[in-house]
Amino acid sequence: MFKCDRCGLCCQNIGGNPVYSDLDNGKGTCRYFDESTNLCRIYKNRPLKCRIDEAYDLWFKNSIGLEDYYELNNEACNILKKNRRK
Repeated sequence: MFKCDRCGLCCQNIGGNPVYSDLDNGKGTCRYFDESTNLCRIYKNRPLKCRIDEAYDLWFKNSIGLEDYYELNNEACNILKKNRRK
């Protein structure tokens, strides 16, 4: 299972990504992101594309190993965190 620390940065940085354009509130943040809690308001019913493990099983398992997939997701998290500090 992907270990998410719930920082919310992925939900706050979807602008310009065509995969998530339907979730963009017009400011580059997911329309379901709750700034007061830093969590998803519809977490239990969030879209499949927001579910790391289930997305892997459906779309990526035939093209990349699970550990490599997790590493790519961790790298994306680390980039968002690094850019937040600037």
